[in-house]
Amino acid sequence: MTSQNVVQPDLEDVWQNYCQQMQDQLSPAVFNTWILSNPLTSVVFLDPQAATITITSPTTFHSTNLKKNFHDQIKRVFENILERSCQVNYQVGEISHSSRSRSGGARQTSQSTPFSSSSPNQIPNPSFTSNNNSDRVSTTHQTSSWQNVVPNSPRVEDLFSEHSLHSAAEDRFQAQLRGVGLRPDYTFETFAVSTSNEMAHAAATAVSNRPGQSYNPLFLYGGVGVGKTHLMHAIGNNILRNNPDIKILYCTGEEFTNDIVHAIQTKKARDFKERYRHANVLLLDDVQFIAGKNAVQEEFFHTFNALIKQLSQIVLTSDRPPHEITLLEDRLRSRFEAGLMIDIQQPSFELRTAIVLVKTKAQNIPFSIDQAKLVASKVESARKIEGVITSIRSEMELKHRQINTEMLEELLAVEVESKRPQIKVPPADVIKTVANHYKVKQSSIKGHSRVKRLVTARHVSMYLMKQELSMPLTEIGKWFAGRDHTSVLHAVRKINKESVINENLQQDISALCTTLSAVSR
Repeated sequence: MTSQNVVQPDLEDVWQNYCQQMQDQLSPAVFNTWILSNPLTSVVFLDPQAATITITSPTTFHSTNLKKNFHDQIKRVFENILERSCQVNYQVGEISHSSRSRSGGARQTSQSTPFSSSSPNQIPNPSFTSNNNSDRVSTTHQTSSWQNVVPNSPRVEDLFSEHSLHSAAEDRFQAQLRGVGLRPDYTFETFAVSTSNEMAHAAATAVSNRPGQSYNPLFLYGGVGVGKTHLMHAIGNNILRNNPDIKILYCTGEEFTNDIVHAIQTKKARDFKERYRHANVLLLDDVQFIAGKNAVQEEFFHTFNALIKQLSQIVLTSDRPPHEITLLEDRLRSRFEAGLMIDIQQPSFELRTAIVLVKTKAQNIPFSIDQAKLVASKVESARKIEGVITSIRSEMELKHRQINTEMLEELLAVEVESKRPQIKVPPADVIKTVANHYKVKQSSIKGHSRVKRLVTARHVSMYLMKQELSMPLTEIGKWFAGRDHTSVLHAVRKINKESVINENLQQDISALCTTLSAVSR
């Protein structure tokens, strides 16, 4: 098919559609500076499958920046609009208002030269127009009034302002995050730190600052909702922020498996190896899913070796340590254990409170410390906290409800308490959890001291053993220096009575039950 038979698009329709899509993707400052100031000059359909786009910029700097920082994004938008493969060209020239003749035709008034990095000071050539050769197919569709879709053209002083340049850089960073699959809200700044995860946080920070040099591989493991995935995304965020050109791959164990299966089915194993074995950073979440899959483990073994050899950083997460992952090959287990392995414990009550405050602040939800404590006393993991906060936000936005204790208790009763599992832990874990909560020694709880704080911790421990573990009174007494059953019964009755009128004690018991529920899984 010749180009004469291809119906050419309406330039102004394409320009308006292009502006709309770019405006949805960019900040106002970046859109005004780098899109509206660089108008569409021509759209040429060479054949049914391909098109050539020309964008004219007022200066070489504009054209260079547009091509360097926005080319891929611009190309995707045009291909989406025109539904065909597109080649985007950039040129420097002067664009002035087109005027319409009395007969209604469009008249070209722009002068431009194709942009070339080798001739940055090239002077616009007046003879460069679409009417140069009357015997060839018209390859330029003029825009009659592209300025009509520019309600507020950027001022000269705004074009290179610090704010505009920063916004452009931030937009590129966000686009890169989306391309990798990383969440922009999972950063080190939004990660609450306490004794249960401070080592993991420190190691993750070190790895993100010196990938491939600090701890390689870094293996993070722990139960559901302890923050493993958050730290992994934070590592990727920080590395990409410091080095935008680095090649990062993020995937789950299941996605890695699916990629291998797809590569085998489509006979594209070489493409798979090229992608994974040349990454600078590999972030693999839930690596336990590759266990028991021989072909997948074989490929990951060779990928692991190739990445370590070229000093690429590897970060792995799992719900258990390598030696507890059944059906994991010994050669992989030994390589995982050769790096730094860190166990992330279930978050304490204080950490859960901090997580609630951090996440509500990030979503601009007004939340007091008492309200955060109430949520933390009922929810045992960071992942569930996110779900509760989402529910709170929906109550505010959709039902226009005010955040108060009544609303939170009603929501938590539905979201959490009805789903809380039965506590199944040994008595020693109850004493340990209570000791950590009240910040006292386990030996002091078991002893004979009559210090008020120790007595409260001792009585709460006895209460939990009786109410949650259903232990006999005499058996409970043996854990506390051989006290008799009457002492234990007195403690249980006292906590029962005080918890009705003491809100702080209610909150302590609820928080302890939540922590023990998480530990018992």
